[in-house]
Amino acid sequence: MNVTTAPAPHSSVLLEVEVPADRLDREVAESVRRLSRRTRVPGFRPGRAPRAMLERVLGDGVVLDDAVERLVESAYREAIIETSTVPLARGSIEVVQAEEGKPVRFKATVPVPPEVELGDYRDFRFAPEIDTVDAEKVDRVLEELRDQQARLDPVEDRPVRKGDYAIISFVGTRDGVPFEGGSSERAPLIIGDGRFVPGFEDALIGATIGEPREFDVTFPADYPEPELAGQQAHFSATVKEVREKVAPDADDEFARSVGDYADLATLRAEIGRRLERNALDRARHRFADRIIEYAVANATVDPPEVLVDEEVEVMHDELKSALARQGISEEAYLSATGKADEALHAEMRPDAERRVKTLLVLSRVADAEGVDVPAERIEAEVAEARERYAANPRLAEYVGSERARASLRSSIRRSLVVEKLIDEWLAAHPEHPALPHVEDPGEAPGSEA
Repeated sequence: MNVTTAPAPHSSVLLEVEVPADRLDREVAESVRRLSRRTRVPGFRPGRAPRAMLERVLGDGVVLDDAVERLVESAYREAIIETSTVPLARGSIEVVQAEEGKPVRFKATVPVPPEVELGDYRDFRFAPEIDTVDAEKVDRVLEELRDQQARLDPVEDRPVRKGDYAIISFVGTRDGVPFEGGSSERAPLIIGDGRFVPGFEDALIGATIGEPREFDVTFPADYPEPELAGQQAHFSATVKEVREKVAPDADDEFARSVGDYADLATLRAEIGRRLERNALDRARHRFADRIIEYAVANATVDPPEVLVDEEVEVMHDELKSALARQGISEEAYLSATGKADEALHAEMRPDAERRVKTLLVLSRVADAEGVDVPAERIEAEVAEARERYAANPRLAEYVGSERARASLRSSIRRSLVVEKLIDEWLAAHPEHPALPHVEDPGEAPGSEA
């Protein structure tokens, strides 16, 4: 068997294979024996029918086609081994010549791991940018804490206004006919929160308890229910109850009510410390993103189509999960956007290519930096995941599989190499404020809302 190799586009290898004619002869004879055992030919016992009679039953060319298919499959595997090719997926095969008495020739385009040529990923000319923390930001968090501690007091002596919490009844109709999901006897609503159809909540501002209101609204063109998208509807609505949010005063008593704080000044100081810690954490994450962008921009790599296809499927699954969390079916989304799967995948493809390129470049940087993941860390992560998914046996089993372990190792390895680059830059620039890891001890926890 003769095999030649040549580079092909999109990180693939072209194998051109020639198989001697005598191997095809032997494979044809084997196909006759195999097919005759499975085919009932009148006048012959199983396995004894000659080729001519067999083809009279099965059709001309069936024996040769079967023999060529089996021979090409076998020769393809041999060519992969002989050339030490590492396929990312099965290659696409084109049979060039398949005639009895002549060598069988075929081409196989095989996707292989791409060559990643790194450029500079260390000598960047940017630094971490840390957001400033001022009194205005502390005040904003303090207001959010007050809002969380607010009580809802009944309102009876004034009309509805923006920000009120209301209980309403309503009936929606189109052409005088109520539509599904367009009515409720007791619907909770925050006036001005924007959760209902645009214009609905504004129509209730100024109403008093028990006062009926009549108004028309137009559903958005991208509304998830296709039969209502872009359509006008008429609503009859009545406010049944109204409550207003009353926040506590920002004083020492309030500070003591939200935690172990002696007074308001102590609470403000703690908020400031948490905001500063969050600012450092954000600066580290943004710095990491810029380092990754820099390394990818300077690298040369041609992402294989098969990896891009897989990443598109991953992104499609992510979209379906995000829609499900919002209570929207994929069918409703596609109908509202007027897209089919093919168009959706075409939109996703540029981002998928960028994601694949990023993963390949970071893996290559990890190779160059000698970064690996200790086995004990992998096992610790697997044990934690199994405990987290204990109620889902199938998922718990998957996280312990070799495939899941390999994916976990790659993810941790990429994270470790970026953290290594950050820490080494900070060590080389001692004048810059420290950017501690989020898990480092001794730092005040908390998040900026």
